[in-house]
Amino acid sequence: MSSGHGGGGSCGLGTVQCVIPLEQAQQFVLSSVAQLDPVTLPRAEAVGRVLAVDVVSADDVPPFDNTAVDGFAVHAADVASGEADLRVVATLAAGDHTDRVLERGEAIRIMTGAPIPAGADAVVMVEDSEMVADDVVRLSAVVSSGAAVRRAAEDVAAGETVLSAGTEITPAVLGVLATVNVHEVSVRPAPRVAVASTGDELVVGDGPLRPGQIRESNRPMLAAALREAGCEVTDLGVIPDDEELLAEVLTSAAASHDAVVTSGGVSMGDYDVVKAVLGRIADMTWMQVAIKPAKPFAFGLLGGTPVFGLPGNPVSSLVSFEMFARPALRQMGGHQRLSRPSVVAVVDEDLRRGPDGKTHLMRVRADFADDGRCHVVPVRAQGSHQLAATATANGIAVVPDGDGLPAGTEVAVLLLS
Repeated sequence: MSSGHGGGGSCGLGTVQCVIPLEQAQQFVLSSVAQLDPVTLPRAEAVGRVLAVDVVSADDVPPFDNTAVDGFAVHAADVASGEADLRVVATLAAGDHTDRVLERGEAIRIMTGAPIPAGADAVVMVEDSEMVADDVVRLSAVVSSGAAVRRAAEDVAAGETVLSAGTEITPAVLGVLATVNVHEVSVRPAPRVAVASTGDELVVGDGPLRPGQIRESNRPMLAAALREAGCEVTDLGVIPDDEELLAEVLTSAAASHDAVVTSGGVSMGDYDVVKAVLGRIADMTWMQVAIKPAKPFAFGLLGGTPVFGLPGNPVSSLVSFEMFARPALRQMGGHQRLSRPSVVAVVDEDLRRGPDGKTHLMRVRADFADDGRCHVVPVRAQGSHQLAATATANGIAVVPDGDGLPAGTEVAVLLLS
């Protein structure tokens, strides 16, 4: 990668004047990060992680034919006429077993999950039964062979790949692991990410603001976004505008983490300690992406560790994280779906914009209506500094260059929640 400090020329990723399409910038980042090496975790600690290898079942699931309902195990032929009185010769609960072979004219009372006794080929539900004597049941349903019987290996067969590498471990997947007797799994670890803010103007904590000061918000916002994306976060705090200190902190963070995220100081022409330090100690590419907000973005490697330089305006920082950092970090963690879910939504209020050569990433409120379709309206303030309005959005509408989209048309939307 280029340091990005060279002069004009062609619009490639190594030039400071470059304005590149969103997809090109995203592909550049994704092509530069690799999945993390697998680790072995107890299955209870692996929820949210992604399988690094296939899981093959050693057992049949279920391991034996069993009943899906409470009722009576029978020969289907004995109830073919629609009503039959059968002698009850045993009772089987889940976990029980009998060596008795069911004869014609007999029934065995059976509870859900209990093994189907030898000789039986169907189960009549208890709702279709009436005890007419201590050991005689009257059954009033016609059932076919196999009715209410769950066959051995019907869910999983021994030797079958039950879960493929790349599968995210959800609670249901964890249940499958327990079912096939897998106690430890090989997974991609959660990326360890250090997040930092810099600037003498940033204030953390209580107290009045002096002229020129602002309260620091990007770092807690990005730390929360990182955790939501499945990362382990180290908060480096606010680092003063001291090049030597910043270089030391970022170098140490890159050596002990899988990625580093900073915000601010990535605009073309800006002089900022983050830009000066990263330009010196890391192999960075400074980009101008054809989007609004979040046009400036920097990405590079510091000692082989990915560094994401996000813009300083809070909305731009959050949008840049969604477009570039989050997909790359999910790729590092082994996820197959890198981006947020996308839908084609109906525009209920005009999405106004002007032609400027950029794709506008407008923050919207998305809801599913009675027609079964997603409908969106823009949040009222779209400025890159207006985080309070963006906080009410749950989607990002991708509005192409031009005059915007009128109500009643369609737009692609990334769903944030």
